[in-house]
Amino acid sequence: MKTLSLDYIKDKVINGERLTPEEALELYRNSDLTTLGMLANLIRKRKHPNNVVTFVIDRNVNYTNVCIAGCKFCAFYRRKSDSDAYTLELETILQKVQELVDWGGTTLLMQGGINPDLPLRFYEEMISAIKERFPQIQIHCFSAPEIVYLSKLEKLSIREVLQRLKDAGLMSVPGGGAEILSQEVRKQISPGKCSVEEWEEVHRTAHELGMTTTATMMFGHLESIEHIIEHFERVRRIQDETGGFTAFIPWTFQRGNTELDFVEPASSVYYLKVLALSRIYLDNFENIQSSHVTQTMPVGMIGLHFGANDLGSVMIEENVISSTDFKVSIPKVEDMVQAIRDAGFIPAQRDTYYRIVRRFD
Repeated sequence: MKTLSLDYIKDKVINGERLTPEEALELYRNSDLTTLGMLANLIRKRKHPNNVVTFVIDRNVNYTNVCIAGCKFCAFYRRKSDSDAYTLELETILQKVQELVDWGGTTLLMQGGINPDLPLRFYEEMISAIKERFPQIQIHCFSAPEIVYLSKLEKLSIREVLQRLKDAGLMSVPGGGAEILSQEVRKQISPGKCSVEEWEEVHRTAHELGMTTTATMMFGHLESIEHIIEHFERVRRIQDETGGFTAFIPWTFQRGNTELDFVEPASSVYYLKVLALSRIYLDNFENIQSSHVTQTMPVGMIGLHFGANDLGSVMIEENVISSTDFKVSIPKVEDMVQAIRDAGFIPAQRDTYYRIVRRFD
């Protein structure tokens, strides 16, 4: 068929035309790594002709590790009865935010497990206290599964939960809990979490309430490329209708202390091909992030030539990936700046909303 010939599909990409799911599948299956990278890099240059690559200084505070979801890919969660289960005291959380401020950070990323002992009031008081003491910090917190669980726990709608959290000081919502937005995959790896439709409702509702969110994808486990394109299609459709996503952030599953340790680790080639395809398919996303945390900095830098215009974060704290066997290396600001320069770009620190805070020309 003409519409599925590889040359026709590549011409569509070069001409800035939108691909269908079938065309994306054909492109992935029949293009080599360099072709996908070339096409993705072409699109990145169109969207970001100034050659700037951004990063953020943030802190990922996991306020509790108690979780009843039981996701098969997670090495971080604990049962309430486990000796190392915890819920942080408010004062400890505030100390962590103070360290973030002292470090020059702009973004507080805070997520935890689905802890049945924590009511909505706990979250409101925590956010209010942070907002009152640190009004300059952008509060980017709570994944869709946490929001959905709170709505069920409190017998409130998702909109009511989000509105109350926004009133307390929540500013934006991370895309965590997406994994793969295909129910076929979710029932295998995270049956205790919210459904695809519930994840979508959280993000649509947040957008309607004036909050931005990110779209994420954790892959490299039990999914097929068809599932990945299903994920792309869903977030592209939401972005068409709301425009509320600031970025798309894909990363790979890391094994070690999980129920999916039998899965072969995703190769860097697979990661880069999927990263490139995300830039090609998600034509309505301005920002695509390359993952140095799960891929190492050298691969993260290569990702900047495969469609990404952001290299993620200089994190003061990271606990989830570190719970696996993967050795996480968190760069300092000067390391991040140098890595971006070495990749051939102009480094710039951004905030949660992808606004430039400081350029390193």
